[in-house]
Amino acid sequence: MTHLSAAVGTENLLNILKNYARVDGDAKAKSLITVGVVGFPNVGKSSLINSLKRSKAAATGNTPGVTKQMQEIMLDKNIVLLDSPGVVLNSVEQSDSLILRSAVRVEDLPDPIKPVEALLNRIEHD
Repeated sequence: MTHLSAAVGTENLLNILKNYARVDGDAKAKSLITVGVVGFPNVGKSSLINSLKRSKAAATGNTPGVTKQMQEIMLDKNIVLLDSPGVVLNSVEQSDSLILRSAVRVEDLPDPIKPVEALLNRIEHD
């Protein structure tokens, strides 16, 4: 198993999750909690899980769509993390923004000129 370097804030987040697993404030009594990690594609959901787990438990990549389906990852005996595929609520107004944020696979673009036009529209013209 490959160990990854510690991420900033990992210990604090782990402590918060462990506190949620406590039953009615009892430090010894614990219950199983499930925490979903949800967001746009390609924003680091799986990387966050790997940082918390301190090993490569979830596949990562530099293109959207690496996580194909929901997967459960046991963080410890009381905490389960759900790694979800990226969520995109598609609307015409957001399409340029989603393309520029790499939330859409380049191969899935019907018009490859669209991202170029979106970039040019954001540049000041002289």
